[in-house]
Amino acid sequence: MEFSRFGERFRAPSGIRRLMDDLGRAMAGGRMLMLGGGSPAAIPEMQAVWRRRVRELLDDGAAIDRTLLHYDTPQGNLEFIDTLAAFFRREFGWPVAPDNLVITAGAQSAFFALFNMLAGDPAPGRARRRIVLPLMPEYIGYADQGLSPDLFRGLAPRVQATGPRRFKYHVDFDALGAVNDAAAVCVSRPTNPTGNVLSDDEVSRLLAFARSRGVPLIVDHAYGAPFPCIQFREAAPVWDPESVLVFTLSKLGLPGVRTGIVLAPAPLAGALASWNSILHLANDNVGQAIVRPLFASGEILTLSREVIRPFYEGRARQALAWADEFLGDAGDWTVHESEGALFLWFRFPGLGISAEALYERLKRRGVLVVPGHYFFYGGQAGHPHAHECVRVTCSQSPETVREGFRILGEEIRRAGDRG
Repeated sequence: MEFSRFGERFRAPSGIRRLMDDLGRAMAGGRMLMLGGGSPAAIPEMQAVWRRRVRELLDDGAAIDRTLLHYDTPQGNLEFIDTLAAFFRREFGWPVAPDNLVITAGAQSAFFALFNMLAGDPAPGRARRRIVLPLMPEYIGYADQGLSPDLFRGLAPRVQATGPRRFKYHVDFDALGAVNDAAAVCVSRPTNPTGNVLSDDEVSRLLAFARSRGVPLIVDHAYGAPFPCIQFREAAPVWDPESVLVFTLSKLGLPGVRTGIVLAPAPLAGALASWNSILHLANDNVGQAIVRPLFASGEILTLSREVIRPFYEGRARQALAWADEFLGDAGDWTVHESEGALFLWFRFPGLGISAEALYERLKRRGVLVVPGHYFFYGGQAGHPHAHECVRVTCSQSPETVREGFRILGEEIRRAGDRG
């Protein structure tokens, strides 16, 4: 069978395909310690909320019929859109209108559309521009989304030692200032894979750079404030009429409903709505129906701050304690400061084997992590951390995480002994 260039693009190996295949096969087999993916934990209080909302929909026959029996507009459910606009105006004072919002089939599909609408093959008479990722390593799911080559320009981080076996990445603003081909600037906050939370000052400087180039700053809030608020240091969400914020219901505990929320300039939101109609006709209605009352009442903020954030912060602290216990004096390993998200980002310099080889050894022991090279792209594949780091999920059950860290410690010592 012959494929087009478009088809060949999706036949090629990708990090996100490998990750999702590993996760799916591990779940089917039931024997793997799942420290690799970004699946949210089963938080009992949140599960009770979702069950309550589903019962309320079922008890209201008209509501469940509207949800299941009709297409919504390509923009999303108009009642939900109005509720979201009112939520952002009420809670943050942002001048959000309904035409600034669009619902997508998950945040992943939103980024595919955003990246390829803004960068890549230029219109006639225009220069090629790229999506600038100012703080590598960055989310694995962006890496293979470009329909044209060299869609991304990644910038290496400044690395700061913050304490014994701890470090932190920072944006290199000198390197950013030299970039002249930006179509947009994109960051995740908290950052996937490291758990880094960009400071308010860093976001302000990124926004100033984007404005100076006449391009949008895109902020991926999959783990961030105001919902689900999986961040362990204070950092305020920021939006202005020329920036783009992308949210998802997944990390609230609803990955199965595949619902993304994009807050953007009206022309861009309109283009995304058109894209929805061409690719999907309309979006999934269920997620919007489940959460709409939570946004209308503000309960979503209470749940995020008082249930979701403390749960994951406790899991992260416990995982760090197990890292110190089980890795101990095994070489000169370090871990990025845990400031949010579901992950710990370990660096193993001088281990004698690559992160990919460590991944394979752990997989044979029944532990699934993600090797670091998938998170370095856009010209940063040669960065030394790409082959010295792994991302480890700390959101799964304490028994799973503890046993995974015990095995990780054993494999680090064996690699150090034998290489």
